[in-house]
Amino acid sequence: MAVIRKKEKREVPAIGTSSLPDVVFMILFFFMATSTMREQELLVQYKLPEATEIQKLEKKSLVSYIHIGPPSRAMRQKFGDTPRIQLNDTYRTAADIGQFIASERDKLGEADRPFMMVSLKADQATRMGVVTDVKQELRRAEALKVTYVATKAAQGL
Repeated sequence: MAVIRKKEKREVPAIGTSSLPDVVFMILFFFMATSTMREQELLVQYKLPEATEIQKLEKKSLVSYIHIGPPSRAMRQKFGDTPRIQLNDTYRTAADIGQFIASERDKLGEADRPFMMVSLKADQATRMGVVTDVKQELRRAEALKVTYVATKAAQGL
């Protein structure tokens, strides 16, 4: 004959948390490896011009930035108010652009070099002569893919 047992109150077993620190550290390392930090300190200040037709760049790793504008407030006493050219983290002249482009090309792989682009972030009040000098040096360095950074213009009535 079968023995019928009374149903005992069973408790729900506790969830094991021993692997939780491992999961947290894996997520932390994932975000540390995939995120990018700001690559350069901005030494110039600029207000970007407005444009109606803008396109986002697909591969930002192939873009090198040239900043043009008056020095930041911290640097104004030393460098004055005239527009300056910033390449990476230093002020440079237009003559240094060729060397800058060569070093940026060397950082890229052989297959990506033809797709390298130079993006100009110039203050809207910057004189066109400075921008023209930069463009002439880019031509000499054979950096012919140039983009201009702008903000989207507000659609008015």
